[in-house]
Amino acid sequence: MGKKEKKSKTAEQKARVAAKQVKKASQKEKKGKTKDVADSDAEDADLDAIRAEYERQQAQFLKITESLCEPPSARASATLIGSPTSRELLLFGGEYFNGALASFYNDLFVYLIDKDEWRKVTSPNSPLPRSGHAWSRSTAGDIYLFGGEFSSPKQGTFYHYNDFWKLDPSSREWTRIESKKGPPARSGHRMTFFKGYIVLFGGFQDTSQQTKYLHDIWLYDTHNYMWYNPVLPPATQKPDPRSSFSMHPHNAGAILYGGYSRVKATASAGKTKGGGQPLRSVLKPVVHVDAWFLRITQPPTDAAPNTPPTIRWERRKKPVNSPSPSRAGATQVYHKGRGIAFGGVHDVEESEEGMESEFFDNLLAWNIERNRFFQLTLRRPRAATKRQVDDRSNRKGRGRLDEEELLRNLATLEAKGTLETVDTRSETVQDDSDTAATKPTKQPLFTLPHPRFNAQLAVQDDVLYIFGGTFEHGDREYTFDEMWAIDLGKLDGVQEIYKRELDNWQGSEHGSDVSASEDDEQSADDDDDVDEENAGVPLPIVELQHDTDINVTAISEILDDAGGDTPVVNPEDTRPHPRPFESLREFFTRTSTAWQDMILERMRSGDPSISHSIKEVRKFAFDQAETMWWDCREQITALEDEQEAAGIGDIVSIADRSHDGGAGARRR
Repeated sequence: MGKKEKKSKTAEQKARVAAKQVKKASQKEKKGKTKDVADSDAEDADLDAIRAEYERQQAQFLKITESLCEPPSARASATLIGSPTSRELLLFGGEYFNGALASFYNDLFVYLIDKDEWRKVTSPNSPLPRSGHAWSRSTAGDIYLFGGEFSSPKQGTFYHYNDFWKLDPSSREWTRIESKKGPPARSGHRMTFFKGYIVLFGGFQDTSQQTKYLHDIWLYDTHNYMWYNPVLPPATQKPDPRSSFSMHPHNAGAILYGGYSRVKATASAGKTKGGGQPLRSVLKPVVHVDAWFLRITQPPTDAAPNTPPTIRWERRKKPVNSPSPSRAGATQVYHKGRGIAFGGVHDVEESEEGMESEFFDNLLAWNIERNRFFQLTLRRPRAATKRQVDDRSNRKGRGRLDEEELLRNLATLEAKGTLETVDTRSETVQDDSDTAATKPTKQPLFTLPHPRFNAQLAVQDDVLYIFGGTFEHGDREYTFDEMWAIDLGKLDGVQEIYKRELDNWQGSEHGSDVSASEDDEQSADDDDDVDEENAGVPLPIVELQHDTDINVTAISEILDDAGGDTPVVNPEDTRPHPRPFESLREFFTRTSTAWQDMILERMRSGDPSISHSIKEVRKFAFDQAETMWWDCREQITALEDEQEAAGIGDIVSIADRSHDGGAGARRR
């Protein structure tokens, strides 16, 4: 760690650059007149003229085209999302600062996961270049984008967008949605979805002179094409204004955690002649660590047309095992009832001119319902013994069907509803796999990527993708030009998607000499030089139980003592629970009958949410099993680690091996 000048060229932390801009302005006054004129012309660039030129260039595209390309160039404050309709990732926009000038992008890139290929999409109708925007999928499978910012090359003037767009992820077609009453311009906000609504909250507006943080809530009705701005009673509690927070979907509304803002405070301005210490107003950075639940109640069926839903903010307890120290730039991505976070930065101001920063490379999971953080640790694949392999091959009802294929088939069945579609999709995926198999296989790494903040995260088919991010050293800012993948179910290493070196910094190297800068570049590229002191929050200690199922009483007591919002599970919960070293496929195969029996019992009791179709019953049973498997994932991982440390391998119950001949068969 070293001294850091107050700076940030990312859209979510533009406020950190204010002090440095004042210092630069005073330095420019000492330069020659010719230089002053040149700088002034650059800073007073006509943003409207620049954006008009972008529109003119874009209009030259006559149709939507998609072509094979190299991976995207380095950029920050872009948006990355898993396609709702296919095994693809979509990346849009962003900015890059090389120490002297800022560049903004409006590229739409598509990453084909099965083929390991990048495609670039050009369109005559797409959003203009921007960064700090937000987008979200909808329940119908479309992607909605709002806002963002654009600046002059030297970031002297800023422009915030208030336009609203819809992207069809299949056809790659952009559609601008015009509305009379919508959210004001902003960047650094977040969006999520709830039933037929798109939920938007927070963000900031930067006018170069001041930064205003927002905490208004907006709902877009995707069926009636209307924006709603629900007004809360004056005495109602609500989150403070902020940006760079995390916002997740929930079956009753939305969940909010964390964020960043700057608030007014007073500080000493030095001693006067009389010995007093006058005070002056300053902006103090605040890293928020609170959690909120936005409860959304839809209007009744007999309500008048265009009746807006009602909302209410409910403050949650502080999450148990929250990251310490608090950190900014660790925005989460939603996955199976959890918020997955990576990295972050903790700043400690030491003076008006500098600060000390600590960067992190922790991978964390926030279980939303339990309101508890867990650290996710990479694990090397276990070497199964011959006997374990034989036992697995002989287990009743456990075929060799690939787990990813099963999940893919079930997802396709949900979307299309026919087995014929599932078969066709499987054949197509198999063809893609054959094509991708011709490429050399990269060995996984067992160290997490270099510490950073504001990395773009996305999850597709239970795999976490980490794109870009920023790291600072002295007066130099590194924007990583790389993407990594981590299987959240297995945690069996980090897979490199691509990685390129950066060496085009044109700013100053203040605060570090040449050798220190070179050493830092090398450490940024070497995953083995990660500071072990940044290990983050440890997993809770769970005692190893003799039974192979989770001991729900012991784990509930642990979380109750820690002060969580809710216990892990009810001790009287009779639902099946996963076992250590048991994959989702194995868990569902073992417990499928039990889940279906519970669903049939609900059908007999008259539950209208359950269909009488056999296929639907089985699919609903899988959904229940999948929810339970992921809900217990962190505790199961802790049990597996303890068993491996104790020399205990995969445990198979006697009931599962009874078909091999009972006790006599075990002596063979």
